[in-house]
Amino acid sequence: MTDQNDKSASQARASRDDRLKSALRENLKRRKMQARERAASTDPSQNDDGSLDEGAAGKTGN
Repeated sequence: MTDQNDKSASQARASRDDRLKSALRENLKRRKMQARERAASTDPSQNDDGSLDEGAAGKTGN
């Protein structure tokens, strides 16, 4: 009788582990995509306050 309970408990544990692995994998994919979108949408020549970066805008080819 305990063998039956042990088997069902281990199967339930394995099923739960598989679901968690899948959920974590999907979450990681979503977070990576969001990070890529944020990186692509930010303009590197502007600071957070919208002002231009001095290094990129204030220099000429002297």
